Amino acid sequence: MNDKPAIGFIGVGYMGHGMAKNLIRKGYHVSVLGNRNRKPVEDLVSIGAREAESPRELAETSSIVHLCLSNSSQVEAVMDGENGLLAGAHEGLIVIDTTTADPDSTLALAERLGAKGGIFVDAPLGRTPKEAEEGTLDCMVGCNEDVFERVKPVIECWASNIRHVGPVGSGHKMKLVMNFISMGYAALYAEAVVVAAKSGIAPGTVRDVIGSSRLTNGFFDTFMRYVVDRDLEVHKFTIENASKDLRYLNAMAEANGVDGKVAPAMWHYFKEAEASGAGSDYVTTISDYVARLNGADLAAMAKTSA
Repeated sequence: MNDKPAIGFIGVGYMGHGMAKNLIRKGYHVSVLGNRNRKPVEDLVSIGAREAESPRELAETSSIVHLCLSNSSQVEAVMDGENGLLAGAHEGLIVIDTTTADPDSTLALAERLGAKGGIFVDAPLGRTPKEAEEGTLDCMVGCNEDVFERVKPVIECWASNIRHVGPVGSGHKMKLVMNFISMGYAALYAEAVVVAAKSGIAPGTVRDVIGSSRLTNGFFDTFMRYVVDRDLEVHKFTIENASKDLRYLNAMAEANGVDGKVAPAMWHYFKEAEASGAGSDYVTTISDYVARLNGADLAAMAKTSA
């Protein structure tokens, strides 16, 4: 007899597919909510998942529901309404939100779910779809200690680096700080390679010099694999999502009285690129956007060895 809690999953895209797959492989009964992209849903159903008709049904039939969506607006949409999670919420229901979300929205939803006897846990993700498929994501968790101990075995199915960072809302706050740093790298590296290229130093040379120095890191390696090798699949995270995360981060900073200069400048690049129509492009392509702003073709420059 399987005494593992029944799991619901909403958002089986780039990250969610691998997470749900690993839950199934670890012996959990998983129900997923279908969407317009049928391929990941059908793949999960083929290995044992059940497809649900609505968020409400998932709430009614699950002990734990995962959310892996793009933003707080989408989270609020599946929580609200007559067919939403809140409508089907029951005493003891746990909602684990792995979305990179607005902490203010998270706290409001946690209060509303709590009024129905449920528990809201924010557990945003680090790393990429590759690690999601492998079950080795990073995860930062916001909830109380007792709840963390209850959900940890479930999270361990899809994450290997799990940090409890504080009460509900803390996970989403920490994730915004993390993405502030990573998108800061992206903006910095994009501008740096353009300055170098226009000064006669090829992107490949920048990679060789920085990559062999103490300034290197995993994000630099990933970013330069696109800039130099044009590997578009290396980091499947969109400019639209980067812009959203920086918008949330700037709002969080302002709400806490932080007079920042760097975060607004970083957001400027990403929101401009999004407004130009590049929102669905991956974040590494911000390098091409910065190059175009400066009348340069970075792809052509990457082919040089000067």
